[in-house]
Amino acid sequence: MGFFSWHAQDTGRSISNTYSNRPTFTVYMVNPVNNEYWKEDNYEGYGVFGGKDYYELVAEINGKGSNRDEGIDLQYDQNTEVLFPVLVEDLSKAEQYYGTEPYECYNQGYFYED
Repeated sequence: MGFFSWHAQDTGRSISNTYSNRPTFTVYMVNPVNNEYWKEDNYEGYGVFGGKDYYELVAEINGKGSNRDEGIDLQYDQNTEVLFPVLVEDLSKAEQYYGTEPYECYNQGYFYED
């Protein structure tokens, strides 16, 4: 399994992982349904922010329980309206991104050319 990542929605920066040539930075993953959040200071590249799996949260906020596979299916289902977690550097800006899907990082948070 390879790495995967997104861009922080408030800054547009690729969320680099600890194994890349770029330093990590603090990212907050926010549940837009109840404002619960998880703080991640050292992203490892596998979708876990502050101990919470991104795809499990996708499943949970869309009524599918904590089934990670369901969350992955929802992430790529273009025929269903899906709520997504918010990924931001500045927690105070999270609410303005509710209802917006985070952009996936083409470089997977690792494969940067610089």
